[in-house]
Amino acid sequence: MNEQYLNIYNNLIKLTRNKYLYLNLDNKEIFSDRIIFLLLHLSFFFKIYKSNNPKDKIQEIYDFIFNQIELSIREIGYGDVSINKNMKKYVNFFYDIVLNIDNWDNIKDEEKAIILTKFINKPRNISFFTNYFDKLITFYKINTLNYFTKDIEELKI
Repeated sequence: MNEQYLNIYNNLIKLTRNKYLYLNLDNKEIFSDRIIFLLLHLSFFFKIYKSNNPKDKIQEIYDFIFNQIELSIREIGYGDVSINKNMKKYVNFFYDIVLNIDNWDNIKDEEKAIILTKFINKPRNISFFTNYFDKLITFYKINTLNYFTKDIEELKI
């Protein structure tokens, strides 16, 4: 099961590494931008897959991914106090995103832009991001959760 969850995590990381996400920021790419994009991808991921999959499986994926985020922060060299502080911040940030995107399919692009502006640091072209996350939702909807449990060479949205 861990290999499947690792593949899900790695596939979300591949989506997060999309260079166009960072080209549409006014600032230089930093670690926190990558975490934010990971949390955005993860939020939309759970939004789509939570209703069609067992809750315990979704919880295991959630636990695994946040454990991986913690390990990544440790690898950077943060101390235990900083890690706890940052993890609390990221978990709260994740839940804030989840609450804000809950009704994503039923809101206008202007409202989507306002939501994304709250989370993305200095977006250059917010409509790029609203279109991107609309396409991401479609991508998630046409693929099952099982699709992400395999190592996917390249994810194209």
